[in-house]
Amino acid sequence: MKHARESNPATLPTNGTDLPDSALLIEAQDGAATGPEFLNRDLSWLDFNRRVLHEAVDARTPLLERVKFLGIFTSNLDEFYMKRVGLLRRQAMGLSAAGRADSTAATRQLTAIRKTVIELQQTQADCYKNHILPALAENGVRMLNWNQLTPEQVREAEAFFQQNVFPILTPLAVDPGHPFPFLSNLSESLGLIVHHPDRTQENLFARIKVPETLPRWIQLTQSVPQGQFHFVSLYELIQFNLGDLFPDMKVQDVMIFRITRHAGLEIEQEDVDDLRELVEMELKERRFADVVRLEHGPRPNPWILQFLTEELQLAESDVYELNGQLEYQDLRPISDLALPKLRYEPWVPQIPPALSDEEADIFALIRSGDLLVHHPYESFDASVARFITAAAADPKVLAIKMTLYRTGDDSPFIHTLIQAAEARKEVVCLVELKARFDEERNILLARKLEEAGVHVVYGMMGLKTHTKTALVVRQDPDRIRCYAHIGTGNYHIQTAKLYTDLGLLTANPQITADLVDLFHFLTGRSLKREYRKLLVAPVNMRQRFLELIAREVDHHRAGKPARIVAKMNSLEDRKIIRALYEASAAGVPIELIVRGFCCLRPGVAQMSENIHVISVIGRFLEHSRIFYFRNAAADEAQGDIFIGSADWMYRNLLARVETMAPIEDATHKIRCWELLQTLLNDQRQTWDLAADGSYSQRQPATAAQEIGVQQLLMQQTRQRNPAF
Repeated sequence: MKHARESNPATLPTNGTDLPDSALLIEAQDGAATGPEFLNRDLSWLDFNRRVLHEAVDARTPLLERVKFLGIFTSNLDEFYMKRVGLLRRQAMGLSAAGRADSTAATRQLTAIRKTVIELQQTQADCYKNHILPALAENGVRMLNWNQLTPEQVREAEAFFQQNVFPILTPLAVDPGHPFPFLSNLSESLGLIVHHPDRTQENLFARIKVPETLPRWIQLTQSVPQGQFHFVSLYELIQFNLGDLFPDMKVQDVMIFRITRHAGLEIEQEDVDDLRELVEMELKERRFADVVRLEHGPRPNPWILQFLTEELQLAESDVYELNGQLEYQDLRPISDLALPKLRYEPWVPQIPPALSDEEADIFALIRSGDLLVHHPYESFDASVARFITAAAADPKVLAIKMTLYRTGDDSPFIHTLIQAAEARKEVVCLVELKARFDEERNILLARKLEEAGVHVVYGMMGLKTHTKTALVVRQDPDRIRCYAHIGTGNYHIQTAKLYTDLGLLTANPQITADLVDLFHFLTGRSLKREYRKLLVAPVNMRQRFLELIAREVDHHRAGKPARIVAKMNSLEDRKIIRALYEASAAGVPIELIVRGFCCLRPGVAQMSENIHVISVIGRFLEHSRIFYFRNAAADEAQGDIFIGSADWMYRNLLARVETMAPIEDATHKIRCWELLQTLLNDQRQTWDLAADGSYSQRQPATAAQEIGVQQLLMQQTRQRNPAF
């Protein structure tokens, strides 16, 4: 692997498109900001994915991690096409049920998106072919073409094909007796022209689906030098053995392709009485939703391409030619190779010092004072999972209430909640069935919980339940007391190792009383609108944030200390943005840490010149939401701080159930403040947003600045946990 300080082998343009800056102000949808005040949501999102791609381009990133980032970029782009481009395409055709979109604006936006995506995918292909492939070869990892295989490797590959691939494949011909086959979303296929030996002028189309159950790169063991890894593509393995699939027929040409379907269906909720029935209906409909994108390899066969375009009812603008890999997530066998020198130094989440005694009563620890945990730097298993597990096993616990938005198939929480229900505790679990792309898993989990006697609630019509909360009711020696966890991330043990999130464990009676009321709102028909400590969407959160922003303006005008620092995933809500503009115009300093898309335009004279926006990208996905308001505090670290599940987006503030909790312990406030300052001062992983929507990455000026913020936080966590 080359030295970490080597200059980048490829460069990324700083703007999402070479259209004029005004193109970044194309009208956005779904209540998103638009006009000269705001940046375009979708083009800003593409710029976020540009920053993700830069992690693959950047030679300072370990080689196998660069391979992984190629796949993350593709995965992100797939989701963008399924959700956003699918919606815009329907709006451009006048098919949106919302009826709000200007089809001309949607068409213009699709044009700008396509231009940007083509440029980004070319950057991705150049990075892969010209930099990553040679670097892999230098390190003994060779991605071989069929004609590069030794005779021994050819025999090995053909034997693998006959034993593992050939029985699975199903060639599907298209003719009067065989209709065009169904193509599943994100499926990869080989399209073929096949000729009958007696009718060589007649083109017959056939499709072979590449099996999803097989790795796309097959590792070879024959003729491989010691310490090296040789792979051959599954596509080529199939392509060079097509004679076995079409005996006595002539395969004239082959084209690899991949399709994407729209995932944002619009089914009228008032026509369905049962939310689970609605989600199951959406899943069934999504499987057959419109195709919104066709991707294919270089130099496609014109007849096959035209045939597919017509059958899938696509326009030329929906078709993308890729010069590199068709699906970079297929490189998983490469990125997972056991070559520690080519990947990040392993990180083991540390056990927080307050929880170091595994035998201690966690409820006594929480009673003695709030606990603040920061994942993945600190262990999710030793804190949040321990809290729920202890609650299920403790005979003094009377009830457990929990929200599940996303959780993995291997989630310990499902078993724990079932165990608690079987112990005759009152167990309530709100499973959000409408968690995008996790719907099927959540339906299965909900059924499993119901069968065990857990009271399962599916969420609320018209609202997604996105809050990350758990409530434990316990008979303590003095009285019944409630304990709570309120976090910024999901109850998912795998993402807890990859996403940065904060969690508050508390027995504060006002916060837990609020949480009791919130669960009554979620499970019953409570219309409660007043909360003691919590900010709750869609009830009071947006209004409270607006009031907190306005309060900083009042403090500044009165000559008192004022400042706003906010960290989130995305920023789009128009009222919040306009309130920030007003605060900036009044002179309030505002610093925003927005990982994803940002519709606010910073640095505009007389509008946002006091607003600075950054984005932090690295090995961990920055997921925590932290909102700081100085509130005239003499000690800057003792301002008002909230953490929770909501971004400053219209959907989070008005169309989801979200919760933000105050951080009131002085020590925890200092910790949150220092975290925000560490992020703002970073010079290695940080990008600055300009008024025109372009981002520029900071460049370290010293050796100390070469240490990125996430590496620095790992070092600080180790220092706080010397025993581990």
